[in-house]
Amino acid sequence: MQRLFTFTRRMLAAASICLAASPAFSQVVKPNPQIAVNPRPEHAGSFTMVLVPDPQSYTKFTGNQPLFDLQTAWIAENIDNLNIMAALVTGDMVEQNNKLTNLGVPHPHNGNLTSRQQWEGASHAFSYLDGKLPYILAQGNHDVGTVAAESRHSMQPEFFYPERNPAWETCLVATAPDWRGIHTMENAAYEFAAPAWGRILVIAFEFAPRDETLDWARSLIESERFCNDRVIILTHSMLHADNRFVESERYQLTPRNWPRQVWDKLIAPSKNIDLVLCGHTGTPPAVPGNPTGLSDIDYGSNSAFRIEPAADGRPVPVMMFNSQTGDGEWNGNGGDCWLRLLEFLPDGETISVRTFSPLFAQSKLTGHLAWRDSPDDRFTFKVPRNSTE
Repeated sequence: MQRLFTFTRRMLAAASICLAASPAFSQVVKPNPQIAVNPRPEHAGSFTMVLVPDPQSYTKFTGNQPLFDLQTAWIAENIDNLNIMAALVTGDMVEQNNKLTNLGVPHPHNGNLTSRQQWEGASHAFSYLDGKLPYILAQGNHDVGTVAAESRHSMQPEFFYPERNPAWETCLVATAPDWRGIHTMENAAYEFAAPAWGRILVIAFEFAPRDETLDWARSLIESERFCNDRVIILTHSMLHADNRFVESERYQLTPRNWPRQVWDKLIAPSKNIDLVLCGHTGTPPAVPGNPTGLSDIDYGSNSAFRIEPAADGRPVPVMMFNSQTGDGEWNGNGGDCWLRLLEFLPDGETISVRTFSPLFAQSKLTGHLAWRDSPDDRFTFKVPRNSTE
């Protein structure tokens, strides 16, 4: 396994950093005639990263798993149309990592599938992207332990490993040892490049990362090889829906660092972490008795955004997006298939955020519901260039 990640291989991979995702490639939009709404880039020369919120409520019910397939299949179909560079997943692939029975059919909270069936459902959904697009997984609290983060044991490495997706060959540049000392993709780094943005390093973490994991990430981003990269941290938990940092969690997992500790130990002192993305928190949106459209629904409890200064004064945007209750309840259809389209503009510092549902986009009768246009769901922000570049 380690031979896959020698320095020589990383350098070779970096030399061809995900060229298929470069904005220099065609952005010719090829609308799918079967779909009522086909998103287009807002700006010529841009590229997109798709933020996929916690999938657990899709994978835990038999009837919901096809909706997760719909999300990933839609991403695969729009790689060229939106110049998609990667899909970023906020964690919680499953409701419970190691439950051997389903405790009833269906259990009102845990779903009607065993943990292995849930992992198999998640694996099937991502098969639509294998060989086509890098997808990057943060690890959630539901992805470890038995019920929720009692230990670090996870089925994730059994289903997601380097050889699985050929699209990782050109961008997976480093992994870290897990709690057993074995290199897995539970902590992994991926490098991309775009003409206006330069090199972008995306680091995905295990849930509540250990000190050893933070040390690995720090040594990576401070190394000569990556110190001038613009770094995105993809982690499961960081913000509450009211924009407060998550200070601590109730889970038994140890050793660990809670989100505020991750910020204080790694993100704030860094010179080149430019963006933090997470999921995990949130509550069902406020729905009036007789909504006539999305404008009547307050989705603010599904997302958060703040800009926090690093130790050197640089503004670091932090975004939470978790749509598992986006359909109005904890145990509904999984979240109405809401995705975040992060469009990186050709000025090299602006990101445009749009919130889109391929579920609603499928039909002429619901196509008008495919976009959420509130200020919480459609906005732009700046990621200033690192002064060390």
